[in-house]
Amino acid sequence: TQTLASGSGDQMVRLWKVSTGECLKILQGHSNGVRSVVFSPDGQTLASGSEDKMVKLWKTNTGACLKTLQGHSNWVRSVAFSPDGQTIASGSYDQTVKLWEVRTGRYLKTLQGHSDSVTSVTFSPDGQTLASGSEDGTIKLWDVKTGKCLKTLRPPRPYEGINITGATGLTEAQKDSLKALGAVEDGEF
Repeated sequence: TQTLASGSGDQMVRLWKVSTGECLKILQGHSNGVRSVVFSPDGQTLASGSEDKMVKLWKTNTGACLKTLQGHSNWVRSVAFSPDGQTIASGSYDQTVKLWEVRTGRYLKTLQGHSDSVTSVTFSPDGQTLASGSEDGTIKLWDVKTGKCLKTLRPPRPYEGINITGATGLTEAQKDSLKALGAVEDGEF
């Protein structure tokens, strides 16, 4: 059975049967909105990151909470499993990435270097490198073993300096996209 996971502002994680849209399980335990969910590579475990500053690990087939990972000082925005399923990375509004051992829930290390919220984390296919994206406009590549930042990438803003003004009828998402591309300055609409 193909299963989909979702997190929402009602503090719940839901597991869905893809073929029918049926809700299979509701996982309760977070005390604030759930911002990110991800299955382990073997599908047996689900990780969820929340506005309650915690990462929770859930047993997929029973819905039982296996571990609660505490250490962030602000919302957890993104979670990722390493390809071997042994490590979890969590990115947070506290501007850090934390690494955790899945089996024990033990905190391993903090990756520091971003100057704004970490919005995305992902491991390389070999699990040796972690990429983190931040609202500071950078992507950082980290050595997972040492925690050292290997490289900081600054993606181009192809429309920087265009400064679109007077646009009407745009959604917030469209406005955010134009800002990210450099086409407008903050608050210029």
